[in-house]
Amino acid sequence: MDQSVVEKTRAALTPVIEELGFEVVDVEYTKKADGMNLTVYIDIPRGVTLDDCETVHNAVNSVIDRLDPTGDQPYFFNISSPGLDRPFKTQRDFERNYGKEVEIKLYAPLRGKKFYEGVLLQKTDNTVTVATPSGEECIEMTRVALVRPLVKFE
Repeated sequence: MDQSVVEKTRAALTPVIEELGFEVVDVEYTKKADGMNLTVYIDIPRGVTLDDCETVHNAVNSVIDRLDPTGDQPYFFNISSPGLDRPFKTQRDFERNYGKEVEIKLYAPLRGKKFYEGVLLQKTDNTVTVATPSGEECIEMTRVALVRPLVKFE
């Protein structure tokens, strides 16, 4: 992934997107089957709709055209919702989800388990703490592959 494309895009589009009331959650520049894709993931507390993506796309399209973040290299430009089960990436992601159920996947087993589910209690620079049915688990972040909301379908 070309960090300069990501950084330029984030810096140029974040003020415009925030003015519309959305948060820029992530920016990715990746190769996919159809070619290079520059995707800006947005969020809002009520959840992102298709109309929201269209509104943001229309608001930033001229900005991204003037910016030319890829230096005239072809790419597809997308505005997207991060999805219900997107992994937490920032401290703000964790804080927004305190008191909610999460799933944690580890790189290697801890006390015989590589997967934990529980209520997110706290995240520091070094640890994440969840309340599980068997008690609180404080897990070192160096062991954590991902933390994301626990999505249950009923």
